[in-house]
Amino acid sequence: MIALVVAGLAALVLAGAAGSQQVLVVTDDEGETVQSIPVEGNATVILEYTHSVEKTTVRDIYVVREEGLAMTRMEFRSYGAGLPARADVEITDDGTFIYELPADDPSPLHVATGEIAGHELIVDGDRYDLVDLADGGTVTLTVETTRGL
Repeated sequence: MIALVVAGLAALVLAGAAGSQQVLVVTDDEGETVQSIPVEGNATVILEYTHSVEKTTVRDIYVVREEGLAMTRMEFRSYGAGLPARADVEITDDGTFIYELPADDPSPLHVATGEIAGHELIVDGDRYDLVDLADGGTVTLTVETTRGL
């Protein structure tokens, strides 16, 4: 009888783990959820925007971790304010600068959106207009794990 109870509990625990899912949650200035996007562990999330001075595209690349988003790479077309001028970068054939970052600790990502920058979130090929979602304000991106039973 005890073996059956233990086996049943183990099955419930495994079913709950199998039913868990990570979700990228975008909240606005007031903490209201404005977008939820299912993501896989180690998925790539891209924040793409136009540099306000240089008017060139910048792509910040993050990896989904259980604790949040970890920035792993930055791609940009020219040097400007806020870009890693003294970093060891690779330059591709098309002139894109690639800066591979050391692994950082996952944390919430806060983005002050802007019309000129046109911040977009790219997840699994889908684009999300952060300026529109934030109504021109700030958004916070976090990773949450939902557990199903």
